[in-house]
Amino acid sequence: MDDTFARTPSTNSEPTGVTRRQVLPLFGVLGLAAAPPVFAQALQSHKPTSAQARYVYVGTYTAPDVPPGGTHPSSAVGISVFKMNPHDGALTLVQVVTASNPSYLALNPAKTRLYSVNEDFAGRVSAYSINPANGMLTLMNSASANGQFTTHISVDPTGQYVMAANYSTGNAPVFRLNPDGSIGAKTADFQGAGNGTGPNPNRQEGAHAHQMLTDLDGTHVFDVDLGADKVNVLTLDLASGALSPNTVPFANVTSGSGPRHMAFHPNRTRAYVLNELLSTISVFSYDPVRGALIWLQNISTLPKDFVGSNTTAEIRIHPSGRFLYNTNRGHNSVAAFAIDDTGRLDSIGWESSGGQWPRGMNIDPSGTFLYVANQNTDNILVFEIKHNGALHRTGVNVITPTPVDVEFGAPI
Repeated sequence: MDDTFARTPSTNSEPTGVTRRQVLPLFGVLGLAAAPPVFAQALQSHKPTSAQARYVYVGTYTAPDVPPGGTHPSSAVGISVFKMNPHDGALTLVQVVTASNPSYLALNPAKTRLYSVNEDFAGRVSAYSINPANGMLTLMNSASANGQFTTHISVDPTGQYVMAANYSTGNAPVFRLNPDGSIGAKTADFQGAGNGTGPNPNRQEGAHAHQMLTDLDGTHVFDVDLGADKVNVLTLDLASGALSPNTVPFANVTSGSGPRHMAFHPNRTRAYVLNELLSTISVFSYDPVRGALIWLQNISTLPKDFVGSNTTAEIRIHPSGRFLYNTNRGHNSVAAFAIDDTGRLDSIGWESSGGQWPRGMNIDPSGTFLYVANQNTDNILVFEIKHNGALHRTGVNVITPTPVDVEFGAPI
């Protein structure tokens, strides 16, 4: 690995219980700065050639409250729009759009519309048009998510529907998208059935939907339920927008795992579930016809010598399908894994996230750069992904308040 990583345990922990927070938007300060020495490393002579300039969208927790797992009040005001430099991954601020807790974002397949959650007590989902000339956002409309603390949003591969996950109330609504891309009528609302018997009573007293997404073909829909230790599997009727239980209705993970997010391999026959509470990844063989998940492996996201508290946050698969990455909050790292021919994972190693409480993380579509959003130190650190999957700091450190999710727009 390129960096020496001092593994210092953190005392931060995610707040417990069904209530996350309720905030009022307040203007804050947003800026960019050169990477301080503790975060920076000189860029190697290798110059990536496959990355393309594009607009990058960053979701945040907004002022004036302390975000979940936070150490200080946020100064963010909404969604930040950046322009990406394809040579070193640097981000230049283009726009800040005022919004309340737009923590998670998603783009439609054409990358002409952006959708966000509003992770408030009365959760909402919002739609924005994207100006192709400059990447800037204009609010189109917003709708109630029919639940509390909406924590995730995604768009189905056909671009006809948007679906969200309400953490506190454990339900996952589906909305039809209007022809102009604005949010239309609610067509379905799946309610999780967590029974409150999970081994972590502070986090698993009931259903907690943490992600709602389709597989890569849009054939099946997956409700990742942290409170119930299961991934519910559904089918979406593209004509009506209705949800129905799949023939294989769910897949369990180890009791107490607290599944948070999942990702599908580009070959469509493997799925990976990131377990927040036990800091593990569950590997499944996936049958895309039946929507069935067959367990293959559990692997820790932490080094064997780590002592302290940790929760995982984000999971991403490299476009090549050869590598997988996740963020660790507490260990404050990005874990890197190689994916073998069977889909199982082998550890490559760990890199410091260059900050504290790395919540969001994403890989640019070319597979050149990995961006990790450090919520509690208000920075996004940029890594170059080497040919063997190892991470190397580019020297780019973007100072931006309370970053949570990083999503990529169309090439410029």
